Amino acid sequence: MDQQLNLIFELKDLKKTYKENTVLDIGRLQFHRGAIYGIVGPIGSGKTTLLNIMAGLDRQSSGTIKYDNNEFKTNWFGKIKQNPDIKLAQLESLPKVSKVSEVINTITNQSADQIYPKYLQKGSVTSLMNRKISDLSTGELYWLNMVIAVESDTRVLMIDNYGIIFEKNMESKFRNKLNRMNKELGTTIVLTASNDQNLKTIASVLIYLDNGHVAKIRTGVNKESGRRPKKRKFNRPRKRSIR
Repeated sequence: MDQQLNLIFELKDLKKTYKENTVLDIGRLQFHRGAIYGIVGPIGSGKTTLLNIMAGLDRQSSGTIKYDNNEFKTNWFGKIKQNPDIKLAQLESLPKVSKVSEVINTITNQSADQIYPKYLQKGSVTSLMNRKISDLSTGELYWLNMVIAVESDTRVLMIDNYGIIFEKNMESKFRNKLNRMNKELGTTIVLTASNDQNLKTIASVLIYLDNGHVAKIRTGVNKESGRRPKKRKFNRPRKRSIR
């Protein structure tokens, strides 16, 4: 297959500067379709900024980023038009005034009652679904963010701060769901974390950031990631096959 056609993201000479502080400076970086990527770096290394730019939520200061060989479209005011095939799961995007059940019902055709037992043991935090997001603890927020991520039907899924507070069994459960999304639906997945402890168990490629620069790129342990499933079309609603 043509190497260029297999790319889903391509970044060239990309910089992001706030006032006089350069937080990203990447010469060239490529992401291939259907692979799982882990972006590793300490706080302040540029991980979240990079995801925001790749998701079209922020604009680079200079350089180019292409998705499917095209730059992001903008509206009359120069604001980037959001691409429905790209989802960035992060705590900041959770609607604070909504109930947990309301948010879950908007991203899946399953009811909250069906989703709930898939991710929590019976009897655990039984009132969680009826609580407002603004009332959740940090751990509950990360849990909800992951549920929204793995229950979404999207072409590209990005998750910031993956697995940072989950105990081993919970992280393993979410990791299995992500692997199935990747293998069965061909979802391209990009995860970030401050260390590679969890990322190296799922990613096929690990990208290490240091002060906004790509310090090194390493092959991950997931050799199955990137193998192409049956071709999917994204111009009409899709039925999820993962439950």
